[in-house]
Amino acid sequence: MNNMNSNFTTIQEARHWASVFLGNHTREVRVADLLLEHFLNMSFAQLLAYEKDPFPESKREIFVDSVRIHAETGMPVQHIIGEADFYGRSFSVDSNVLVPRSETEELVEGILKWVESSKKDKPQIADIGTGSGIIAITLALELNQADVYASDISEEALQTASGNAQKLGADIQFIQGDFYAPFKEIPVDIVVSNPPYISHVDKDLMDDTVVNFDPALALFADREGLAAYDTIMKQMKESDHRPSLIAFEIGHLQGNAVKEIIQSSLPEYTVEIRKDINKKDRMVFASRVSS
Repeated sequence: MNNMNSNFTTIQEARHWASVFLGNHTREVRVADLLLEHFLNMSFAQLLAYEKDPFPESKREIFVDSVRIHAETGMPVQHIIGEADFYGRSFSVDSNVLVPRSETEELVEGILKWVESSKKDKPQIADIGTGSGIIAITLALELNQADVYASDISEEALQTASGNAQKLGADIQFIQGDFYAPFKEIPVDIVVSNPPYISHVDKDLMDDTVVNFDPALALFADREGLAAYDTIMKQMKESDHRPSLIAFEIGHLQGNAVKEIIQSSLPEYTVEIRKDINKKDRMVFASRVSS
């Protein structure tokens, strides 16, 4: 195996070797630290504090191989190590689910703030297209009085999500089904979804770490990426129940289009487009005033 002179002896030298190797393959050098933190079970501060310590020989092969895999194939670090952080917790991830993004934490935060300001003591929440379960599980753990449901069309994704719920001690009712269809008879208070919203024509513009490893079912949608929102709202319109809050993650150019889709199906809702930390449109919140 060509390790490109991976004969480092200290943690500092390992960081340097990995950073150079990744940089030569136009990958983010921060990946070196993420892999070191995982395999050495250290925080970033500890990596710096103990950088002169010997690198454990027992970890050399797996560390070097992991750096090479990411550099040469683009496989996400989270897939390599099998876990990803979200809202302060570690979730198992695999090729059947999306790697969690920090923007989705802002979606969760918006829901938590809404619940705090509302008078719902025990809200019923439906997470549509749950994937690894990050949204449903986080809401269940942060709102221990909530009843949380989570759906996905993918049986494999539901298995991953169920495993995460069990590992983290979250009480979730998982349902296999198409978007909002499983919830038509359930009087949920909050509907949240981070659905597929990328247009197929944008596939060639995407980073290979995403398009080659995240499941296409969770990434791409017809109608310029709007098909999932359209389906959810049509299904919701046909339901006998109306949630008090609808919260969607969106593509940064889709705010007005998603707002129109919601208002077309449920004109009585007030719709707000919200920006993420990078000042890009990223969320749509639609609320219904209780009668």
